[in-house]
Amino acid sequence: MSIGALSPSSISYTPAREQPPVREPSPPAAEKTTSSTTQLSAEALALIDQLKARDLEVRQHEQAHMAAAGGLATSGASYTYQRGPNGVSYAIGGEVNIDTSPGATPEETIQRARTIQAAALAPAEPSGADRSVAAQAQQMEVQARAELAQRAYEAEPAASPTLDVYA
Repeated sequence: MSIGALSPSSISYTPAREQPPVREPSPPAAEKTTSSTTQLSAEALALIDQLKARDLEVRQHEQAHMAAAGGLATSGASYTYQRGPNGVSYAIGGEVNIDTSPGATPEETIQRARTIQAAALAPAEPSGADRSVAAQAQQMEVQARAELAQRAYEAEPAASPTLDVYA
C-alpha cells in the first residue's frame, strides 16, 4: 500500500497534459535573451509561481511521510511532474510506498499500525488518501488488540461457577 499524499487531482490548476504551456511567438534570433522567463507573459509567470509553490508543498508533504515512516518506507518519494511554461518540471503530486503488512505477533502489529498511522497523518494537511491509510492502520491495530484479548481470555484458567449461599 502506498500513501499517495497529494494527487494531481487535488490541484487547483490543470496539468500540462490537458493544458499546453503558454507559448509566445519566438523572437528573431538576434532578440533572444539568456533568461527564458523574460519572454513569458504575465499569465505564464503567474503559473510558474503557482507551480513553484505547489512543488514545495508536495515535496514537504512527502518528506513528512518519509520521516515518520521510518523502516516501513519501502521506497523514497515518487512524484508526478508538470512542465511549466519555462520548460522546468515541477512536482504536482507524489506518494511514498509503505509496508502495511501485519507483524509476526499482535504486539508487533500494534506497533506497525501506530507507525503507519503516524506516517499517514504526518503532513500538516493530510490528504483524503492519507486519512484512508490511517483509518486502515487503526483497524489493523483494533484487530491485533482483539487477538491479544482473545489469547488472554483463553489463557486464563476456567473459573468454576460458585454459589454464594450467604447472600
